[in-house]
Amino acid sequence: MNTSDAMPRLRSTSVADRLARHRKRKRLNAIALVLSLLAMAFGVFWLVWILFETLRLGLDGLNLAVFTEMTPPPQAETGGLANAIFGSLTMVAMGTLLGTPVGILSGIYLAEYGQKTWLGAVTRFINDILLSAPSIVIGLFIYAVVVARMKSFSGWAGVLALALIVVPVVVRTTENMLSLIPNALREAAYALGTPKWKVISLVTLKAARAGVITGVLLAVARISGETAPLLFTALSNQFWTSNLGEPMASLPVTIFKFAMSPYENWQKLAWAGVLIITLSVLVLNIVARFFFKNKH
Repeated sequence: MNTSDAMPRLRSTSVADRLARHRKRKRLNAIALVLSLLAMAFGVFWLVWILFETLRLGLDGLNLAVFTEMTPPPQAETGGLANAIFGSLTMVAMGTLLGTPVGILSGIYLAEYGQKTWLGAVTRFINDILLSAPSIVIGLFIYAVVVARMKSFSGWAGVLALALIVVPVVVRTTENMLSLIPNALREAAYALGTPKWKVISLVTLKAARAGVITGVLLAVARISGETAPLLFTALSNQFWTSNLGEPMASLPVTIFKFAMSPYENWQKLAWAGVLIITLSVLVLNIVARFFFKNKH
């Protein structure tokens, strides 16, 4: 066979193979795209349904009395969630104030000092365990360590449980944000004779502050709806109290108790509480995304 005749056949065969592979890749890409869109639609469908039901049932029970009156007895004509809202705000704020400094300082150590040390590796491992641990385990731990020994439920026990949930979230976020800061910034500061503690506080931490704030806000959003830890620590209180040394009402626990009851007025208040928590978490997530966007 003539070599000049074989060359066009080889070229045509090669072109046909490439076209066949191209068509196959396009089919696989189309199938993967359709499956991805179906999966997204499945998730969005349930999310929209949940939000719709929350708005529909929550708005029905939402009124001024929800924010001004105490939790009512069964079948009462009036009542609200003022004491539960105050208790939640108090414990979430105290838990955040207690857990955030510990988390930030631990994240600074892991990112700036403990990258290759055994203590850093152990700390990082323990933090990962805490980050993935169910919140009910933390609640049981605080119950055994604090509540059982003090022989009383208290708001302080709830604060400690929420703080233990805040810490690993803030540690992970702080470490990740500081690790993203270019070493050139550190080296430039060191070249000017700046001590390491000033480099961390005035250069790296300042450059990563938006990401750190985002982590704190996400931690607040997470603990705002926690029920299990508070069931074992703060329990609940039908009346207004600002004393953290005694049982304290909280919105998640009140929602749990009212939603499980057969009383219609309690169920309406439960849905109003669900709407309040949902909107609060939504606002916190929007604020967190705003800070994260500004970081870039």
